[in-house]
Amino acid sequence: MRLLRRLLPHPILTLLLTLAWVLLTSTWTLNSLVFGFLLGLLIPFLTQPYWPNQMRLKKPLKIIEYILIVLYDIVVANVVVARIVVFKSNAKRQPAWVAVPLDLLTPEAISVLAGTITMTPGTVAADVSAEGHALLVHCLDAPDPNAVRDEIKHRYERRLKEIFE
Repeated sequence: MRLLRRLLPHPILTLLLTLAWVLLTSTWTLNSLVFGFLLGLLIPFLTQPYWPNQMRLKKPLKIIEYILIVLYDIVVANVVVARIVVFKSNAKRQPAWVAVPLDLLTPEAISVLAGTITMTPGTVAADVSAEGHALLVHCLDAPDPNAVRDEIKHRYERRLKEIFE
C-alpha cells in the first residue's frame, strides 16, 4: 500500500490528467489513453515534492451540492449582469469594494471561495489579507455591500466550512 501511495500520490489528479489528455487529443484510441495515463502518473510523481500536505475533506459529498449551487448562481448572475449592463446607466450603478471577513482557516477553502466569487459574473475576488482573515471583493453593482457580504458568507463560506473543516 505504501509503494502504491508513492507511485500514485494523487490518484484523482492522475485520472483527471488522463481524461484531459484524451479530450485534448480528441481521439479515443488505446494509444492516447495509455499516453494520457502515463502523463497522469508522471506529472504528479515529479511534482510531488512541491505539493503541501494532502488535504482531507470532512464531507466530500457536499462538493456536489456546492457545485450545483455555484452553477445556478453563475447562470443567474449572467442574467443580472446583462440587465445591469444593458438597462442601467453608468450614473446609476453603484460599484463597491466589499471586505468579507473569513471564518475559513484552510488555504484550499479560501482559494475555492475566491475562485467561486471570481467565476460569478459581477464580482471579483481581488485580494486576501496577509493573515487570511478577510477577502476583498469588487462588485459591479452593490447598492447594499453588507447584503453582498452576508450572501457570500451564507451561500458559499458556510458550505465550504462544512466541506473542508
